Amino acid sequence: MRTPKSLTFDDSLLAEVERTKGPRSTSQRVNELLRRALLQERYEQLEREAEQFFHRPKAQALQEAQAFRKASIPSITRD
Repeated sequence: MRTPKSLTFDDSLLAEVERTKGPRSTSQRVNELLRRALLQERYEQLEREAEQFFHRPKAQALQEAQAFRKASIPSITRD
């Protein structure tokens, strides 16, 4: 569904849209660019969320690695 909306654009942006729109209408080109920008923002947000989820303080990661090594030694020497 398309809704008419009045927006203002910088002249330089409008000139770039006009230059790159090809056979499409200006509205189609602007819609395409907005979709791309919104998708890019979603990807960037997901990237930040993943970074926060997988981030561990360095000291905690070191402590876990040492505990893993310590626990692995008996299983390696058993054979």
